[in-house]
Amino acid sequence: MAELRISIDLSDQAMHVVRDGTPLHVWPVSTARDGKCTPVGTYHPVTLKRMHYSTLYGGAPMPFSIFFSGNYAIHGTTETDRLGSRASAGCVRLHPANAETLFGYVLDEGKAATTIVIRP
Repeated sequence: MAELRISIDLSDQAMHVVRDGTPLHVWPVSTARDGKCTPVGTYHPVTLKRMHYSTLYGGAPMPFSIFFSGNYAIHGTTETDRLGSRASAGCVRLHPANAETLFGYVLDEGKAATTIVIRP
């Protein structure tokens, strides 16, 4: 089992994915828009769901959800034109193809070997 590190930089709206010290990807993300917040800190995945529908936001689709703190998750979005800018209610949004890739990495390496770091 390899160590998987997912680093999210709120100021750059970017995610860096590193496995065993080897950089794999840098992807644009969308995090919390004005008036909302994406939690900052270090987390591990809690729950993985291939398809989740938000109970808080009108059943919005959240494909390849990686929940890491309460209702906060990394997941795919249909609003791909907003990636790279603050647009979410607090979750970390990814392009659906990237979310699927990341979901697969977490499945392969396991929740315990995956660390999610969110920096301001």
